[in-house]
Amino acid sequence: MDVVSDAISAVRIGRPSSQRVRVAGSWCTRLAPYDGAGFHVVLEGHCWLLPDGGEPVELGPGDAVLLPHGTGHVIADGPADAARLARAVSFERWSAGTGSRPPVVEGSAASEDGAAVEDGAAVEMLCGKYRLDRSHVHPLFAELPPLVHLPNRDDRGADGPGGSGGPGGSGGADPGLRSAIALLGHEVGERLPGSGVALPSLLDLLLVYMIRSWTAANAAPGSRPGTAGTWPAALGDPVTAAALRALHTDPAAPWTIDLLAAEAGVSRPTLARRFTALVGRPPMAYLTWWRLTRAAALLRDTPDPLAAVARRVGYSTPYAFSHAFRREFGTTPGQYRTGLAAAGDAD
Repeated sequence: MDVVSDAISAVRIGRPSSQRVRVAGSWCTRLAPYDGAGFHVVLEGHCWLLPDGGEPVELGPGDAVLLPHGTGHVIADGPADAARLARAVSFERWSAGTGSRPPVVEGSAASEDGAAVEDGAAVEMLCGKYRLDRSHVHPLFAELPPLVHLPNRDDRGADGPGGSGGPGGSGGADPGLRSAIALLGHEVGERLPGSGVALPSLLDLLLVYMIRSWTAANAAPGSRPGTAGTWPAALGDPVTAAALRALHTDPAAPWTIDLLAAEAGVSRPTLARRFTALVGRPPMAYLTWWRLTRAAALLRDTPDPLAAVARRVGYSTPYAFSHAFRREFGTTPGQYRTGLAAAGDAD
């Protein structure tokens, strides 16, 4: 696989959840911090997102927002002061009252004082969450800002709310992301046969496109240096990207620095210098870390015996694999898997 796919696979667990809500009038709802990633896609209308500790962002039709670290936030019909934020209704109560089937506009549970509200422009959104295992997060995922706003258009002004100057802004529309949002809006609205399979797959696709759009925008010429970490630059550097692609395509291969340098088409010193500067560790150290991180995911997600896991990540014997795994995680592979199983039973 590639780096973005692997970064997502390493942390994502279970199936994403989503809910379509439609509301009008005066409303303000709070989503508590979450040990995962949250997202919103505006299908119709306008609203505001106010992240805890961050600047408010105006959202319009077709906009997508990813909160990769589960930051608590408020969404509302407009800007909100501290007093209004304190009165925000919990999302669970709010969404239970608004329902999920358009075109009926239901606003009673979303109003701040409990009174029915039926006037005002309607807003329709898809709100959801991705379950994540944060114990071994890929640095690409860790570098994502608290809020990634991907506006539908780049004509709102580079310094306006939610434009390319906004928090985690994309700097313009991505055709693939736009297509994914259009498919999602159609799927959740029509409830077609097979939607139970299609919708989770589209939500996974949405996550890929949101992260891809962020990395592409922040690696592009003219992006603000130093605001997005080093991974967008690493994926945009042809030498580092070639080495990363090789390592992630086949982490079990008997890689050496000579083979990686040949794959990237540069000398060993050039590869070592550029890779280490952008990734934060030398190529072979990164390979060891990624092999063991991948092994942890396999122990979590598959029933494969330890010998099979060892082979899949490039270790010739279970003993060598166990020794390296203990050095990285402080426990043996078997104990790690047992601990995960016990934690799952407790949940």
